[in-house]
Amino acid sequence: MIVSYRDAVARAAPSVVTVHSAQMLKRRLPLSPAVLVKGLGSGVIIDRDGYIVTNYHVVQDASELAVALADGTLHLTRIVGVDTESDIALLKIDAEGLRPIALTDINEVSVGDVALAVGNPLGVGQTVTQGIISAIVRKGANPVENFIQTDAAINPGNSGGALIDTAGRLVGINVAILSHSGGSEGIGFAIPVDYVQTVASALRTKGRVARAWLGVSTAPAQRGEAALAVLVEPDGPADHAGIAPGDVIVRFGEKPVSYATDVRSVVVGAEAGTHVPIEFVRKGARATVDVTLLPVPTQQAAR
Repeated sequence: MIVSYRDAVARAAPSVVTVHSAQMLKRRLPLSPAVLVKGLGSGVIIDRDGYIVTNYHVVQDASELAVALADGTLHLTRIVGVDTESDIALLKIDAEGLRPIALTDINEVSVGDVALAVGNPLGVGQTVTQGIISAIVRKGANPVENFIQTDAAINPGNSGGALIDTAGRLVGINVAILSHSGGSEGIGFAIPVDYVQTVASALRTKGRVARAWLGVSTAPAQRGEAALAVLVEPDGPADHAGIAPGDVIVRFGEKPVSYATDVRSVVVGAEAGTHVPIEFVRKGARATVDVTLLPVPTQQAAR
């Protein structure tokens, strides 16, 4: 039997765009000419109103922006908002007949699942590469601590493009590679779709991404299906609510906790002052406490 992912590509490809940017570099000497530097990346249409998610580094310092749809049509583009910490930008175009990408449930994604990367690598045109999900949790250099790792080939120009499953649903936004050569060496990273949704929603409604402070550091629980509280900061929100080291956090607000990083991910997009119920297990007994999130301490915000 021939295995083909043509149906998945057919569903997702119309939702993946090419992002063209231009930046005018300042003159270094009074008589030297200005230099126009062009950039290229990818993006993903997330709804019919013309909102597109890409990476911040794709549009950073751009003086001009345009988006080319999969059918080749070009549209002037504006930036709705950016979040430098997660490397996510939300763009907007005015166009009709757009096809937003379908979204997967990140909790259904597992290591070993087939993954397809869709984007415009090196400007050759829309391209699809195949691999698997190599790992679910990979710590990054920014607050996105649960990168999805894949060996699907990702090259310059793929940034901001889609990592999809075999049903054509968005798993994550391709953001980076680990490479000695500058090209794909089988270690690529994507921002998980649930995190992308949180950031994009905040940028759309508020133009910024709030980040609150919980005051607890977590590690994987013994069975890897929850978060173990290993450090509770004195006088922090979790401490005031009664959370203690050794508690196993199983639910944060309305979201079940599957990974240790889920706890930190939930406070992204949350405003200080928000009340959040936390369900945890202590010595075999379940309990729920109400936590009031606080502003991120100055020393942590400056990191």
